Amino acid sequence: MTETKLSGRRVFSGRVFDVEVDQIEMDGGRRAEREVVRHPGGVGVLAVDEAGRAVMVRQYRYGAGREMLEIPAGRLEPGEDPRQAALRELREETGARAGVCVSLGEIIPTGAYCSERIYLYLARDLTWGGTDPDDGEIVEIERVPPDRLWADIRAGRIDDAKTIAAVCRALGELELSAAP
Repeated sequence: MTETKLSGRRVFSGRVFDVEVDQIEMDGGRRAEREVVRHPGGVGVLAVDEAGRAVMVRQYRYGAGREMLEIPAGRLEPGEDPRQAALRELREETGARAGVCVSLGEIIPTGAYCSERIYLYLARDLTWGGTDPDDGEIVEIERVPPDRLWADIRAGRIDDAKTIAAVCRALGELELSAAP
């Protein structure tokens, strides 16, 4: 199945994303309209410290209307390499520098209406320095042991999609081959 864009118009242009309304043609010739959030993409990094704990950040998320516990993450800058962006976000938000950073693949969080792709990484062999959060960003760092991480995911206390995806993809690396 495919859909072909026939025309489109930008209805909103913002600092983080743009919104377009496109006229499309589906297989078989039917036409429809699609509203699409155009997003430059992002990164998320599951950092694991020397004790096997996940280095997480707690911050208020305005869109969700509450505090959330999640992996360090952020938006890609134009032309930025996703791995370098993950290392940058990890350093800015937690002060950690990774000796090892491997890809966990990418996810599409809301493919029905948003073009965003989030590139996920696993970071190990951490050293520590100062943080450098973005303006308007307040984060608290928490080191979460694997058993609590899984318990919080199962109980819905961690419900951030990129965090859940990264933890699931890093299952073997977190020594949780038999996650509860």
